[in-house]
Order: sequence, then C-alpha cells, then structure tokens
Amino acid sequence: MEILRVFNNNVVLSRNAAGQEVILTGRGLGFQGRPGDPIDESKVARTFMPTDGRDPDNFGALIADIPPEHITLADEALDIARRELSTTLPSHVVVALADHLSFAIKRAHSGIGMEYPLRSEVSHLYPRELAAATKIVAYVNSRLDEPIPQDEAVAITLHLVNAGFASGDLSETYRMTGLFRQLFEVVEQAYGRPFDRDSVSAARFITHLRYFFIRMRKGEQLSEGHDILVAAIQEAYPQAYSCALKLAAVLELRLGDAITDNEIVYLAMHVARLSAEPDPATSDTGVDVPTGGPML
Repeated sequence: MEILRVFNNNVVLSRNAAGQEVILTGRGLGFQGRPGDPIDESKVARTFMPTDGRDPDNFGALIADIPPEHITLADEALDIARRELSTTLPSHVVVALADHLSFAIKRAHSGIGMEYPLRSEVSHLYPRELAAATKIVAYVNSRLDEPIPQDEAVAITLHLVNAGFASGDLSETYRMTGLFRQLFEVVEQAYGRPFDRDSVSAARFITHLRYFFIRMRKGEQLSEGHDILVAAIQEAYPQAYSCALKLAAVLELRLGDAITDNEIVYLAMHVARLSAEPDPATSDTGVDVPTGGPML
C-alpha cells in the first residue's frame, strides 16, 4: 500500500488490495510522509473503511481530529456492545463514539454539564442498547481520572441504535445529496457567508443528517423532554436556533413530515458548531475551531 494523503503524523489515506480507499492509523504512520510513499505496515494499528457513501477525505479528517487514545478507548468500549448485542459494528461507529467520548471527556474536564432529557424514551424503545451503553460508560470511567456523567449512556445508546439501522444502500445517500446541498445553502444564507463543506464540523453535520433521515424512515424522531433543552439552546445560540427553524421548514417540505422540537435543537447545535469555524473566504489558517455539540 502507498500513501494517498497525510492527515497528520498518525493518520493517512491509502488504498487496500481491493482498490478501496481506507484510512489507516498508527503512531508515526504519516510522519514526514508524502503521497506515493509506501506504507510501513508494521506501524498500522487500525484500518477504517468509509461506508454508505462517506467521503474518505472527510472521514479521515474527522479521525485525525480525535486524539488516538480516545479512538482506542472507544474501540475497546465497543467490545462490550458487540458482546451484549451479539452484533458486529462498522468502523464508522467506532469513530462516531470516539468523537462523542472525546467531547464528553473535554466537557467533564471543563466542568460543563450536558443534559440528555431522553432517558425515559430511550429506555422504553431501546432497553438492550441502553444496558450496553451503561456498561460502556462504566468501562470508560474505569479508564479515566475524571469520569463522564452517567447520562452519556443515553447518547451512546443512540449511536448503537443508529448503527443497527444502517442499511448500506448507497442509492439513499445519493438521493439525499441534493438535500444536503440545499441545507448548507440555507445555513450560508442565514449567516451571510460561505462555509467549508469539507471541514470536520461539516462532516459531523452530514453524519447527523444521515442518522436523522434513518430516524425519519423508522418514525422514531427524538421527541420527549425537549422543553428544558429547547430553552437552553435558544438562549445560548439564538442565531443558530433561528437557522435551525429554517432548516426544519425545508426538511418538512421535502420529507413530508413535521420535525420535532428535539430534532430542531440538535440541528441548532450543529449549526452553532459550523458557525464557530473560521470563514474560508477570509481565513488561511485551515485550522478548525474546537467547539461542542453532540453528534447523533
């Protein structure tokens, strides 16, 4: 194998024997590497395969943005889910959980709380996944000096549920491409500036929308206990919430179903994350601003 792109010292894009683009991680794997250089396969720790039409460059940038130790922690923790649920989990679930855990760990270190007012809904709909997620939180906390809140099990449950819903049908991904583009245009119009659609936050936003479409097809939108969270987001991110209402109007028109307040809240959090990044028209740093928000 050879290097196609270097994301950082530990993450590179390559192509496997079947001709598929894959993201490889390993300590020092990309150090001083250039496209065309051979891969030192003895340094490869993990291989991630972009699935369901995911863009390999966006997927690789997301992985590069996560500390390697958090990816390791997520992969180890997901062994619990694999045993409890008797299932395999695609590599993108490891990345999604690692991204979530990484942000949860940062929040815990900064003393920032995050409420997930969905426990009763999740416990009713997905008891097995919640039980596995609770064990995941316990395992993660056994490895940390500063534990993350037990309520993180609610968000982790949704990651496990989303993984079970994934169909691998690329036609749905292609069908939604035009809608993704329209939603980004709505955000850009609301803020009066372009956004880098290849950024990590944009990749997270697209992933959230992908899971949202799955929930819409299953008739299982996030819906319970939204009042407190809605008020908090409206106060903290008024412009992002206003933009999210516009996105919801587009989605309702295109999909033919009403969007719940909780779904709008999470749209607002992703819009806030996008808006915190530098304007690509005026910034030449190429550095993502680390901001928050759950990736569901």
